[in-house]
Amino acid sequence: MEYYPGPGRNHLFVPGPTNIPEKVQQAFNRGNEDHRSPAFPKLSKSVIDDVKRIFKTRTSTSFIFPSTGTGAWESALTNTLSPGDRIISFRLGQFSLLWIDQMQRLNFNVDVVDCEWGAGADLGALKSKLASDNSHSIKAVCIVHNETSTGVTNDISAVRAILDSYCHPALLLVDGVSSIGAIDFRMDEWKVDVALTGSQKALGLPTGLGIVCANPKALEAAKTSKSVRVFFDWADYQKFYKMGSYWPYTPSSQLLYALRAALDLIFEEGLENVIKRHNRLGQATRLAVEAWGLKLCTIKPEWNSDTVTAVLVPPHINSGDIVKVAWKKYNLSLGVGLNKVAGKVFRIGHLGFVNELQLLGALAGVEMTLKDVGYPVRLGSGVAAAATHLQKSTPLIASRI
Repeated sequence: MEYYPGPGRNHLFVPGPTNIPEKVQQAFNRGNEDHRSPAFPKLSKSVIDDVKRIFKTRTSTSFIFPSTGTGAWESALTNTLSPGDRIISFRLGQFSLLWIDQMQRLNFNVDVVDCEWGAGADLGALKSKLASDNSHSIKAVCIVHNETSTGVTNDISAVRAILDSYCHPALLLVDGVSSIGAIDFRMDEWKVDVALTGSQKALGLPTGLGIVCANPKALEAAKTSKSVRVFFDWADYQKFYKMGSYWPYTPSSQLLYALRAALDLIFEEGLENVIKRHNRLGQATRLAVEAWGLKLCTIKPEWNSDTVTAVLVPPHINSGDIVKVAWKKYNLSLGVGLNKVAGKVFRIGHLGFVNELQLLGALAGVEMTLKDVGYPVRLGSGVAAAATHLQKSTPLIASRI
């Protein structure tokens, strides 16, 4: 029996994958073509060059892998580090946990800083470890910019300031999978050595591209790294860059055309306007949660994420039931709680190509779902709080002024 999706559109408000704009869908709706043709390098060079703009870097080299954020993690690690190298990494949610698991399985010596889920990285622990590392045994500090499972955004500029205060040469590697292109990220200014993201988050593409930017210090480290790498080897890409053909193996031409369209949409809106829009949507969602009488998983406002809000539920409610009812009854997709917060939180994703009215519809769906599972929410309370904020803070669409 064929699956019936229900009337209308699915309201996709998980923190990734995100909504795909029509222009992006149209861009990848094409047949295969010869990636060695004289015409294809024009597209290749344009996306390789322009993707750096969302990282806010002019000094770095970008690499676009037919992969995911997990592949981008591996590329960042294996190109810059050698087995046995000491890494400081913060375990504060499911995705930082998974990256640490990858580091350990790749035979790095991971100095794990465990943090409360809902808190940001313990920068005091970082200071202590750097202060005692006179021999510079620490080769890298790895941190997730935006921990999607708990709705926590870490202060990368503060991490860089700490490294600089100890004149420590450790590389700074940053996972920006659910932040880059939506939350302010300044690769050059913060002297991030390697940053990475995936296509299915702020870029609004299908899953399938792992995007890495590496600065000159990281590229220099890659020359002496002893980690085994083949598919994710930056050197192979750099060789083809010099030849002007750009790809050491067959790329996904459809996804590259989609990436071109997504970047164009971001630049048309203006990257700073995109960041401001995400801040509006994040603040509106947090105001709705407050109006519902619920609390955030994020412990302090300074860690609030503008791309995902993780909402704590009362002990007598299983957050998984909220996710199920929302999907079954209202065709609304919300994020489940993961690992330590499974059953305790549900997540509202508000990133990518989503606007104010779309968010208000999702919040209305959440309110009805809360009522369905027995939480005494006053219908309209969260929507009103969010709408009041959005009505005051949303500017005119630039192209319609």
